[in-house]
Amino acid sequence: MSADIGLIGLAVMGENLILNMDSHGFTVACFNRTTSKVDEFLAGRAKGTKIIGTKTPADLCATLKVPRKVMIMVRAGDAVDATIKSLLPHLEKGDIIIDGGNSNYEDTNRRMAQLSEQGFRFFGAGVSGGEEGALKGPSIMPGGSTDAWEHVKPIFQAISAKVEDGSPCCDYVGEAGSGHFVKMVHNGIEYGDMQLISEAYLLMSNYLGMDNEAIADTFDEWNKGDLDSYLIEITRDIFRKKEEETGSYMVDLIQDKAGQKGTGKWTVMNGLELGSGVTLIAEAVFARCISSQKDERVSTSKILAGPKVEAFTGDKAAFLNDLRDAVFAAKMVSYAQGYTLLREAANTFKWKLNYGGIALMWRGGCIIRSKFLGKIKEAFDKNPALTNLLLDDFFKEKITTAQPGWRRVTATSLLNGFAVPALTTALCYFDGIRTARSPHNLLQAQRDYFGAHTYERVDKPAGEWFHTNWTGRGAATSSSQYVV
Repeated sequence: MSADIGLIGLAVMGENLILNMDSHGFTVACFNRTTSKVDEFLAGRAKGTKIIGTKTPADLCATLKVPRKVMIMVRAGDAVDATIKSLLPHLEKGDIIIDGGNSNYEDTNRRMAQLSEQGFRFFGAGVSGGEEGALKGPSIMPGGSTDAWEHVKPIFQAISAKVEDGSPCCDYVGEAGSGHFVKMVHNGIEYGDMQLISEAYLLMSNYLGMDNEAIADTFDEWNKGDLDSYLIEITRDIFRKKEEETGSYMVDLIQDKAGQKGTGKWTVMNGLELGSGVTLIAEAVFARCISSQKDERVSTSKILAGPKVEAFTGDKAAFLNDLRDAVFAAKMVSYAQGYTLLREAANTFKWKLNYGGIALMWRGGCIIRSKFLGKIKEAFDKNPALTNLLLDDFFKEKITTAQPGWRRVTATSLLNGFAVPALTTALCYFDGIRTARSPHNLLQAQRDYFGAHTYERVDKPAGEWFHTNWTGRGAATSSSQYVV
């Protein structure tokens, strides 16, 4: 037995993680269900390394040091269960299985419970950073068996991305499926960030009439300030990329139909289940759905007319400053919503999450890495009980400063018929949470009128419920209280 860890799944993420581990001095054994891929990997990218190729789960497990550590990098769902099943006959109690794919945290909860009963230890580790991150240093979000962390920690923290002071973008997240839940929220925020940037592009191109080089220059400038982030950086590069054969800009050749793999949808669904308003992420998911209806959009555009967009004649630099502020303000809302969802999950599932530590894990290696994640860490280090990120002094000042430009951009967009759902829903969330008296007293009256659902009164103690016979024809009977 000579390998420090085994890894199953030789797609691009699996291969790159193996090479990353090897480059940090760890001996890795690999296996793939299609065994020819093992041979190709060893003869190709892994040639000249210490990487060990195996042809069966039994062979893989036989090469590993005790306690055995096996990381699974296969498609989420049944494939993970099938892989675990193939491993169990060749493992011993105390061995550690790690699911590094984009699994649903509920599956991770189930797998951990089942494996714990059999004496095995389990981790659900979210890995972010794409193929480059996997090779050079990803963000890793591991949650699961507490007593196994000391065995996994040296490998994961060695291969993960590092921030300026050398801190690894990897730490123990919490119990059960918390690691995959945190990765899910990361991906949901990623959906929101990408949608916000796309909406900025829409206004730059279709309202301001900017060409691709000017748009690239603008994103380059934004990347030097508060919006400094990986996604802004790659957006700048995307607008400058040309096809060699034709000289055409690549972005203009790409069909405007967005795909998705489900983690954004999961974030929204869990927001609904836990009663946490992740409205910006929801709009980002729905925007992708609408984008995929290309044929319908094209035919509808010939029938339904919006306002005529007049050529922009104002101060372009001033509008771009407003647009930058709008994107930054909405981005703050997106992260605030994501962290509120994490807190609701922690309260519901009794997880002990380190919110500042999560921000540190996201500061490098991952897709949403950005400059202001350091400020999020500072906010939660200063006040671990912070209920909403926007209440922290730094974020309160920033969103207050950005607010005038944010409002001008959303108003201009709506008046000119531009769909900017993420920018506008973020503003509605901001206005909603700062509203002391909402109109939902009327909604409660409506519910009580048609369904006798009862209501609380402003002049009575909280928790006392009342029903009104609104028509004079109803009975005194009312519905019991419950929340879905």
